[in-house]
Amino acid sequence: MKTPLSETWNLETIFPGGSESAEFASFLNELEQDVNSYAERLGALSAADLTVDQWGALFDTVQDIYARLRQASAFISCLNAQNVKDNKAKLLTGRLQSLSAKYTSAGTLLDKLLLDVSDQQWATLLESPNIAPIAFPVDERRRRAANKLAPEQEALITDLSVDGYHAWGTLYGNIIGRMTIPFEKNGETVELSVGQAQNTYSSSADRDVRQRAFAAWEEAFSKEAEMIASCLNHLGGFRLQMYKHRGWDSILGEPLDINRMTRETLDTMWAVIEKNKAPLVQFLNRKAKLLGQEKSTWYDMYAPIGEASTTMTYEEGANFIVEQFRHFDPNLATFAERAFENAWIEAEDRAGKRPGGFCTSLPLTKETRIFMTYNGSASTNATLAHELGHAYHSDVLKDHPTMTQSYAMNVAETASTFAEQIVSDASIKNASSEEERLAMLEDKVQRAVALLMDIHARFIFEQNFYAEREKGLVSVERLNELMVDAQKVAFQGALDEYHPHFWASKLHFYSTGVPFYNFPYTFGFLFSTGVYAQALQEGPTFAAKYVALLQDTGRMTVEDLAQKHLGADLTKPDFWQAAMDVVLADVEEFMRLTEKK
Repeated sequence: MKTPLSETWNLETIFPGGSESAEFASFLNELEQDVNSYAERLGALSAADLTVDQWGALFDTVQDIYARLRQASAFISCLNAQNVKDNKAKLLTGRLQSLSAKYTSAGTLLDKLLLDVSDQQWATLLESPNIAPIAFPVDERRRRAANKLAPEQEALITDLSVDGYHAWGTLYGNIIGRMTIPFEKNGETVELSVGQAQNTYSSSADRDVRQRAFAAWEEAFSKEAEMIASCLNHLGGFRLQMYKHRGWDSILGEPLDINRMTRETLDTMWAVIEKNKAPLVQFLNRKAKLLGQEKSTWYDMYAPIGEASTTMTYEEGANFIVEQFRHFDPNLATFAERAFENAWIEAEDRAGKRPGGFCTSLPLTKETRIFMTYNGSASTNATLAHELGHAYHSDVLKDHPTMTQSYAMNVAETASTFAEQIVSDASIKNASSEEERLAMLEDKVQRAVALLMDIHARFIFEQNFYAEREKGLVSVERLNELMVDAQKVAFQGALDEYHPHFWASKLHFYSTGVPFYNFPYTFGFLFSTGVYAQALQEGPTFAAKYVALLQDTGRMTVEDLAQKHLGADLTKPDFWQAAMDVVLADVEEFMRLTEKK
C-alpha cells in the first residue's frame, strides 16, 4: 500500500471549498429546481393515464433525485462531523432538511398514485422490465403508504417536521457541538471535546483518570440536562402524536418495519440473549477483580487490562487491516487499500470533531467516507475495520439501482461487524505475548458486552421512556432513574456504579431518521457472528456467498435473507443460540486464561 497515509479525509474531490463551496451551492440550487419540478409533475399525473414505460421513467426520476439528496446529505454530514463549530455547515444542514422535506412531501403524491393502481394492475407492473429490478422497495413503499394518513395530511406532517421534529434533533447536535468538558491533565485544566472526554473515561489505563473524567462528564451533562431533556421529550412527543393519528398502536411498529423484520424475530433474539447473560456477568466480575475492584463500574467496563503494547500507528493499523482482509477475500483488501490511499477516512485525534464514528456513502461519485478518531488502541483499530466493513457493503452495491442500495440499519451492521471480527481475531492470534493476547481477547469480549448488555439497556430505556411520555413530559430526574433502572436490568446488577445521564449523551436517542437506534446494532452483531461462523467453516469459497448476501440486503426482509443465504429461521432460537455460542466461547477462553490471576 502506498504511503504515507493521510489521517484526514479528502472532501475536495466531492465538492471543493468545504461549507463555502460554490460548486456545492450550484448543486443544491439545481437539485432544488428539480425537486420542485418533480412535485409539480406528480401533481399533474393520474395513475390511470400512466403506461408501464411512464411508470419506469417516473421511478428513474425518483431514484435520480434521491441519489443526489444522499450525496448532499453525506457531504454535509462530513462537514459537520469534522468541525462542530462550522456554522455555515449547520446552515447547509437546515437547507438540506427543507429540501428533503419538499421531496418527502412530494412523495405523498407519488404514494397516492401507487394506491390508485388496482392490485391486479400492480402485480403486472411489478413484473415489467423497468420495475422488476426495484420491485421489492417499490412494493414496500405502496404497502407503507396504505398504512399512513391521506397524502395531504402526510405532506403537512412532513412540512411541520422541519421546524418541529427535525429541529429538536438539530438543537441537540448544536448543544453537544458547543460543549467542552474541563479536565485536569498534568497539572493543567484542559477543555476536552465530548469525544475526547469519552475516550478518556472509557479507555485510559489509569483508574483515577477514568474516574475523574467520568465525574467531569456527568457534571457537564447535568448542566445541560434540562435543555437536552426538552429535546428528547419533544422528539418523543412528536412521534407519539404522529403514530396516534396514523392509528399505529405500537412504538416498535415503525422501527421494525424500517428494519424489515418481525416482532417475533426481535423477541426471539432478546430471549436468547437474556438466557445467556450469566457468563457475561461472570466476565465483568472477573475483569473487576483484575482491575483491583470488587465490582465493575461504568467507567471500568471499557478499561484496558494488561500492557498498552498493542498500540499501532495509523499506518500500521491500516496495513494490518488490509493484510487480514486479504486472507478472507482479496477484493475486500483491495477496496480497503483504495479507501486508505484516496484519503476517504477522517481519523485524526483532535479537538473540534464530533464524537463517535460513521461511514457515509456518496452514490453519485460511487465513493464512501469514514469518520472516527483513531488513538492507536486495538479497540479503535477494530472500529476502523468496522467502518471499512460498512464502506465495502456500499461498494458491492454501488452499481445496483439506487432504491435497492438502501438497506436497513440492522443488516447494515452485518458487513461492519464481520470485518471487525476478522481483524479482532487476527489481532488475538498474532499477539506478541500472553498478556497482550489476553488484553485483546478482553477487548473483543467487552465489545460483545456493549452490544448485548449496553445496547439492551438503551432498548429497555427507550421502551420505558415512551410509556411514560404518553402520560406527559418526563423530568430530568425521572430520565436518570429510567436510565439507571434499564442499565441494572440489562447488566443483571453486575455494576457497582451506573451512568445516569447516558440518555443525554447518546446521540442515537436524538436521531430523527431512525427511531429505536439501538436493537439493530445487536441484531447486526449476532447476525454477523452467525455469518462469520459459516465463513470459518466453509473457508475461501464463502467470500462469493457473502457478497451475494450483502447485495440482497436492499431487496428482501431479514427473515428471507437468512433463509435464502444461510438456511436459517430467525424466528426460532437455533440461529441466535449458535451465534451466542461463538461469543461465549471467547468468554470461556478469557475466564480460563485469567483463572489464576
